[in-house]
This record gives sequence, C-alpha cells and structure tokens, in this order.
Amino acid sequence: MSKDVVPVKLRNVLAMDQGHAVFLGNDEKTFVIFVDESVGKAIAMSMRGRVQERPLTHDLIGHMMKAFGAKVDRIIINSLDGGVYFARIIMSAENEVQHRKVVELDARPSDSIALAVANNSPIYVAREVWDEVDDVGDALEDIQQRGAPEDEE
Repeated sequence: MSKDVVPVKLRNVLAMDQGHAVFLGNDEKTFVIFVDESVGKAIAMSMRGRVQERPLTHDLIGHMMKAFGAKVDRIIINSLDGGVYFARIIMSAENEVQHRKVVELDARPSDSIALAVANNSPIYVAREVWDEVDDVGDALEDIQQRGAPEDEE
C-alpha cells in the first residue's frame, strides 16, 4: 500500500436533521462526511451488526459480488473538491481458471463506505485529502459523551 494514503476506521454514524454524519479517523485525526439518510442508515446498520429482513441496495450489491466471486479489497477516499468527496472502490475477482482480475470503480464515498463496512474491507484516505480535512475528534467525543441517539433501524 502506498504511503500516499492514510488508513482510517469508521468511528461513528450519527443521524442529523437532513441525513447522517459519518465520522472516519484514526489516532491522529477524525473527520466527517455528510451523507443522505438511506446510505447513512445502511452504514450505521452494518457498523452495529444489524441485518434487515430484506436486503438493502448495498446488501444486494454485496450478494451479487459474492455470487460472482468478487470482493471489495479496499476503498479510497481519493479527492475533495469544493466540499464534495470522491472515492474509488478497488475490488477483485477470480474466474474459473483462477485468473485474478482487479477492478477500480469511481463511486460516492457513502456507497463505498457502506460496502467496505458490510464486507470488513479497509478504508483509506488519500494523503492530500487527509491533510485538507479538519479534525473533529473533540466534537465527536463531546457528542458521544452526551449520549447522541443511535438509529433504531
């Protein structure tokens, strides 16, 4: 793995008035990405190990990938432009003759995070993005100490 990326973990997902705040970070820094409600709920459910009775879109994609022998190797939040984040999903598959194929797809960070969390795949942030984002670790810690409500779904 290149030194141009920083490994991060999903720290928390919190419901907001209009969507969800997804907190990503490591021991050095935590930053936030705001996502729409449906993907925010999917990320929160995967993070908490909850399963819906019927598969959500990200579950369906994961099931399809598994059926074709594909997996999410990692995701990279690779760009930040005007407050909009961009990401890449790096996935691999092996065909019937065991030839490994690696595919890199452009994706919304929210969808990428949902797939990564559901598949226990690593999440990385490009160094240039990491250096640009503000640290909100203290704010997240304050929210958690006050007992922010979790999604119930």
